[in-house]
Amino acid sequence: MEFPEVRKTKFTKDFSWGFYCTKNLQQAVRWANRGFGEPVVNRYAYRPAPDLRILKFETMTDEWLDFIAKCRAGGTHGYDVVEGPMANDTVWNYVNDFIRGNISRKQFWVLAEFRYPTHQISFHTLSALNCLTYEGSDVIYDK
Repeated sequence: MEFPEVRKTKFTKDFSWGFYCTKNLQQAVRWANRGFGEPVVNRYAYRPAPDLRILKFETMTDEWLDFIAKCRAGGTHGYDVVEGPMANDTVWNYVNDFIRGNISRKQFWVLAEFRYPTHQISFHTLSALNCLTYEGSDVIYDK
């Protein structure tokens, strides 16, 4: 995808609608192998502009959990770029249970504690997308 886009879709993501990337190659390969057709992994250089509004979560924190819960419920935000851990399918089930009130915040952290590290960075505006330079793509099958 040489020219990425931000599209509003039916389903919201961890950091709301945006163009999602990761610096974790193994994770990118897993994402690429989830659909049909050849599993294509795109490579981009990212050079953030100084005027971008960037939110970065270094680890899973209460603020991260609250932000994801808001975004997954359809809420939006004013950031150009958001970066941090990903609520993968297992963690998302815990987030959903937390949102519904089925588990407490404390129970969420006990369940999420031993999940493998993940990474995502999402680009939400044209200004953010302009900080990406397409470097190429590769077909990589998950082993």
